[in-house]
Amino acid sequence: MSVNRIDLLNHTFSRSLRGYDPEEVDTYLHDVADSLARLSDERVRLQNRIVSLEERLAEYAERENALRETLIATQRVTEDLKAAAQQEAQAILEAARLRAESLMNQGNLRLARVLDEIADARKLKAQFEYKVRSVIESHLRLLELSRSDDVRMEEAAAALGRGVLDGEGADA
Repeated sequence: MSVNRIDLLNHTFSRSLRGYDPEEVDTYLHDVADSLARLSDERVRLQNRIVSLEERLAEYAERENALRETLIATQRVTEDLKAAAQQEAQAILEAARLRAESLMNQGNLRLARVLDEIADARKLKAQFEYKVRSVIESHLRLLELSRSDDVRMEEAAAALGRGVLDGEGADA
């Protein structure tokens, strides 16, 4: 049986000769009715508060889910960004490695060309030295021939001069 304030205030008791004091009962009923009204109002207020708190709790739960989803999405984006950055770094490193290899190959080709040019220059130098030596040696031989011709001519002239002198003295 559910009793509210109005029911308590409107309720009448049958009267008997030896019953309770009606004024005391009425005062007590008013006090109980007031307490019941306060409790009923408190109950309504608490139920409203419960509804409000449940709504806030649901709102917080939604926010928590949204934050959790945002956090998960952020983590995914972060992981994707890290993976993309790592791939880009790998691509940059690979490009740098290929560029370095290309530069090394170009440097090696240049070195080979320079070494070939040095070898060609040494050959040219050796040929030039050989030709200069040959020219010098042939000039030395010519000089020696010229000296030996001079010596022979001097000897012939001397021999002729002696022969002329010898012949003059023989004719005289």
